[in-house]
Amino acid sequence: MSDHFPVNLVLRERSCLVVGAGRVALRKTEQLLVAGASVTVVAPSVVGGFDDLPVEVIRREFAVADLDGRRLVITATGDRVVDQMIFDECERRGIWINSADDPQRCSFTLPATIRRGDLLVTFSTAGSSPGLSSWLRRRFEGLIDERFAAVVDDLAAERRRIHELGESTENLDWTPLIERALVRHGVNLPEEMEVGS
Repeated sequence: MSDHFPVNLVLRERSCLVVGAGRVALRKTEQLLVAGASVTVVAPSVVGGFDDLPVEVIRREFAVADLDGRRLVITATGDRVVDQMIFDECERRGIWINSADDPQRCSFTLPATIRRGDLLVTFSTAGSSPGLSSWLRRRFEGLIDERFAAVVDDLAAERRRIHELGESTENLDWTPLIERALVRHGVNLPEEMEVGS
């Protein structure tokens, strides 16, 4: 049984560090930016793509002082000795850390994701099989298309309306509201995914 606790972190304008600047680090950096994080990248050599991103790139080896003030760290160095040293220091400081493709040096793992506006669907194997998580994401990407962003917006507006009336949505049966929003935006679910089933 997995001991992972599922959570969505609010990273907007929070200071995050990526150590390494290869292809994997670029992908992780892009994911942090989608979440609105303030990202610094430290690496002696940098692949193409980082120059086009709104990040601070420091072209040198990692230094322990790079961790000062960070909320979250991702390492993608490919060097287990460096990753272990960074992991140990992050653990000592209480900083959340993910070492790419190295679950033993992670205090959190990254799921495969589908983003549609405010809808975030994640697939995780708690770091055991990232390949399966990615496969599942690809299988569902076509089913969960951009129309779901509008469905979320409609339902959020309805929730706000109910709250403005001073009522709670805790015990509300959302099924008919969801079904109406899906129809309004032309979303046809496969039979096994239908809301009322």
